[in-house]
Amino acid sequence: MSAQISFDDFLKVDIRAGTVTRAEAFPEARKPAIKLWIDFGPEIGVRKSSAQIAALYTPEDLVGRIVMAVVNFPPRQIGPFMSEVLVVGASDSQGQISLLAPDHDVPPGARLH
Repeated sequence: MSAQISFDDFLKVDIRAGTVTRAEAFPEARKPAIKLWIDFGPEIGVRKSSAQIAALYTPEDLVGRIVMAVVNFPPRQIGPFMSEVLVVGASDSQGQISLLAPDHDVPPGARLH
């Protein structure tokens, strides 16, 4: 079981929906990854992310897709690429990451509640 946190701690994590506008292979990454440019709407804008999702997705699969990402972590340098948000997913029994996304259309920037 994981450590318990308070509801206030949970509210500090800002997870938003965004639409992938651009995706590219990231061969320089240590583990297979894809570079993403994600539009979170006018309040946040377009942010970049490096995601270790290449086992289940190709860059072409991702453009136009709605994804969920943590938008209030500090940027992180990953090789030559600055990752500004953390895309969220769940791993299967082989450790492959499947992206989490809403079942229905939501506007860019919609917050997880």
